[in-house]
Amino acid sequence: MKITFYSTGCPKCKVLKSKLDAKGLKYEVIDSAEEMLAIGLKSAPALKVDENPVMKFAEAVKWVNSLEV
Repeated sequence: MKITFYSTGCPKCKVLKSKLDAKGLKYEVIDSAEEMLAIGLKSAPALKVDENPVMKFAEAVKWVNSLEV
């Protein structure tokens, strides 16, 4: 599973990062505004898993919480 975490370091980003870390998930962090804008992201945090659509904060938190690790 390839997880890409789009982050600006904001408070919501820190919440999502701590949830990912608590589950022991490995992920790549993209913190470049240029890269986020290039894929159509206008806000962070966001999460992309494999080839699935990018998830915004609420959906990403729900997904992480649902994982059995």
